[in-house]
Amino acid sequence: MAELHQTPTSLCCCRKPLPASGPPCVGTAGARPSAAPRAGPPRCPLVDVASASNFRCFRLRHLHLDLRLNFAVKEMSGWLVLDLVPAQQGVTTLVLDSHPSLLIHSIDCKDPAAGQEEPMSLTYRVDPFTDYGSSLNISLPPTAVKPGRPIQITVRYTTTDGPAIWWLDAELTCGQSRPLVFTQGHSVCNRSFFPCFDTPAVKSTYTASVRVPEGVTVLMSASRSSYSTPDRIFQFSMEFPVPSYLVALVAGELQHVDVGPRSRVWAEPCLLSCAVKKLGGSVERWLGVAEELFGPYLWGRCDIVFLPPSFPIVAMENPCLTFIIASILESSEFLLIDVVHEIAHGWFGNAVTNATWEEMWLSEGLATYAQRRITTEAYGEAFTCLETAVRLDALHRQLRLLGDNNPVSKLQVKFEPGVNPSSLMNLFTYEKGFCFVSYLSELSGDVRRFDCFLRDYISEFKFQSVVAQDLIDYFLQYFPQLMDVSHREGLEFERWLNGSGPPLFEPDLSAAGALTQPVQDLCDLWRGCQSPDPQALLTLDLSAWSTFQIVLFLDRMLDQCPLPQDVMSRLSASYSSVFDGLNAEVQIRWLQMVVRNSFHPELPRVRAFLHKHTSRMYTVPLYDDLVAGVMKCVAVEVFNQTQRRLHPNLRRTLQQILFQTSSASTNQNVPILSAVPVSASSSPFSQQVTTATSAGTTAAVALRDVNVSA
Repeated sequence: MAELHQTPTSLCCCRKPLPASGPPCVGTAGARPSAAPRAGPPRCPLVDVASASNFRCFRLRHLHLDLRLNFAVKEMSGWLVLDLVPAQQGVTTLVLDSHPSLLIHSIDCKDPAAGQEEPMSLTYRVDPFTDYGSSLNISLPPTAVKPGRPIQITVRYTTTDGPAIWWLDAELTCGQSRPLVFTQGHSVCNRSFFPCFDTPAVKSTYTASVRVPEGVTVLMSASRSSYSTPDRIFQFSMEFPVPSYLVALVAGELQHVDVGPRSRVWAEPCLLSCAVKKLGGSVERWLGVAEELFGPYLWGRCDIVFLPPSFPIVAMENPCLTFIIASILESSEFLLIDVVHEIAHGWFGNAVTNATWEEMWLSEGLATYAQRRITTEAYGEAFTCLETAVRLDALHRQLRLLGDNNPVSKLQVKFEPGVNPSSLMNLFTYEKGFCFVSYLSELSGDVRRFDCFLRDYISEFKFQSVVAQDLIDYFLQYFPQLMDVSHREGLEFERWLNGSGPPLFEPDLSAAGALTQPVQDLCDLWRGCQSPDPQALLTLDLSAWSTFQIVLFLDRMLDQCPLPQDVMSRLSASYSSVFDGLNAEVQIRWLQMVVRNSFHPELPRVRAFLHKHTSRMYTVPLYDDLVAGVMKCVAVEVFNQTQRRLHPNLRRTLQQILFQTSSASTNQNVPILSAVPVSASSSPFSQQVTTATSAGTTAAVALRDVNVSA
């Protein structure tokens, strides 16, 4: 096989270091270049097609939520207060992003500057916008709306069954003793949590008061919190400005253990000791490494809450409180990568945010680069290059499925109105973005100098939302000698951002050669039509490998499917018992090989896996493969036996895969099926949480590793 992830010569920049350039590493803020000559705040797009709001007409200073949680009827009720300052003359309407699942009861306005004590009732209407939201149009009193003069808008409302809010009955939690609720705002879901300017271009501070039943603990993505025992009210304050999608809440039977001076782990009691054991004191270590590289951690707290398998993604970088799926505790290496990635978002994504979802790579690509800088410093270059090899393998696998000309492979994807930004979370956002940032690092001539650039970039733009041109302008001001390099033929920045296809440059991964070469050697042994020589296999002991090595081996073997049955028999005899003792990341890949090759002796393991795992990331890929092949009857059988333990959203997804039902609203409550038809037809492409461009289940498994960090 060719060198790992090497792109065609015509596209690939030389891998040798480029000439050193740019200023020496600056140690003081005064020495770093300014973002001048551009004056004012970072430029933002004139239009966010994913938002119905008129956020350009106002400055949002603060928002406050006052909510009561009712687990019995699965509702949140209360009010939202927006402190706004009109930014333009003649604005008579406030338009907020909302959702049909929000029941608006009343809206009123106060004019603090006029000494108005009694609120003025306002008229409003709700208009359709897209299938993921609506617009709330509020008529404002002309006498109160003047540029620069604060107004206060209060919206009283009740949530119902919207896509941001996930109510779990007790049997869907890990402990199965109490219900739990959590919110997931990325990318445009929080408009079903509260009316808002649901765009990453707008940031504000927020406070919240949450009333709950006895025995329920509430956590939010906030820098400060308190609890009033007599009233059962939790109070929260986020003193740093955040976009709407980073306002997050979880409530249930939760306990905590401090794992560092600014970190604690939260989980249901039955999970807590395992989570603490897995993380230990690592969080503070990772934070310390990140601060050495990118400057102070700005958010104060860095807590982590582990959520039940119904959590729809792997992890979410909510500031001060990372949400992460408990299923990942099975794999220490994947847990490490996922937590470090979310920590990296503390700088890239949360502190400095992409101003539009069309440039999501500004958060995810930079966070992925930062994650790998952290793991390189903490665990060495070989470890990081191995993990990168796994991800870039997945990127090229996705490209083979989609084709080089597919527009979703662009870094800057232009959304058509109505397209849900969440549907375009994909590996290109992460890995092609990472390659572009790696290219910038290579251009700088020295990785430490580039660390300094990123540190100063954060300092310059912290708590702001930026577009790609802000990053590029600042980079070229920081390294003025590179002004001509940015137009190098075949590697122009414009081509990086707007060109489809593979990355134009990939970092040298040779530091992992001692780890990846045995993987490739073993793949080569099994690739032939005949089973390999037993003596040759003895020299490559897979049982001694790391998780990432085994995952890389299985991913590459999946690329070779279908395999002859005698090869599958030998693979099963050699490794199946080894895989049984390993984590779910390994097991699901082996079981996909079983299904894709219709290897019936291993079907009991497929059934057992799907009975044990009820998270989307471990069920959807296997169901996809079962239905696409000749084993749909197995999928239907297992679904009928397990559907009562699946979240309604996942149940709906699997029904679509199995029975080709039409899609409905994201949080539709799906009834339990007592009898379902069996047919031999293949399912359509199933819509994944992590991608709307699933072109095959090999890619779907790889995309399960995408953090939404979404």
